[in-house]
Amino acid sequence: MTKQKRLLIQFAQYMVGGGVYFWSGYATFALAYSIIGWGWFYSKMTADIVGWTLNFLIQRYWAFANPKLKGQDKTVRVKYIFLTVLNFVIDYAIVGSLKHFGVTPYIGLFVAAVFFTGWNWYWYKYWVFKPRVIEK
Repeated sequence: MTKQKRLLIQFAQYMVGGGVYFWSGYATFALAYSIIGWGWFYSKMTADIVGWTLNFLIQRYWAFANPKLKGQDKTVRVKYIFLTVLNFVIDYAIVGSLKHFGVTPYIGLFVAAVFFTGWNWYWYKYWVFKPRVIEK
């Protein structure tokens, strides 16, 4: 298989993980915000926790699975959590700002998803799930 085809397959797998994150989070948000009646912030926080967990599992063990990551789980988790916290700030700034200007959080979630598609691909591929070279 060519390098380009492997990259295309990996990107498709990454998009599945992103889709699971987005749609599980979107459904959780809709349940909490529109049905239960929680505020947008708590609804989004709950949705993110569900989405982040499912996304991590798919990205780590499928899209970016690499035998060279064996023994590096703690490092990978720390990087993922660091990036997720940064993403949290950016995401809430996007959704909160749009809500402030009268745009429904449902649209804000889509706007943020477009941004994070490219952003997370880069960071996952070249930092979070990239195996460290361990010197012997």
